[in-house]
Amino acid sequence: MDIAAIEGSINSVGYGISVIGAGIGVGLVFGMGMQAIARQPEARGPLQTNIFLGFALIEALAILGFVLAFAV
Repeated sequence: MDIAAIEGSINSVGYGISVIGAGIGVGLVFGMGMQAIARQPEARGPLQTNIFLGFALIEALAILGFVLAFAV
């Protein structure tokens, strides 16, 4: 077994861990956002903007992890 194969499998494990973190982050953002909207329905517009901004930032980090996992 050569070093390149070992590095590839370690990269895949690292990406899997980063995806788990991104999934937890997205769940927290949407869960807390829905809770905030339920408490103050009149603030739905600004809260929804912040929810989608948080989602976009978390997904950008997940995509960055994907790119770095296969950069050798």
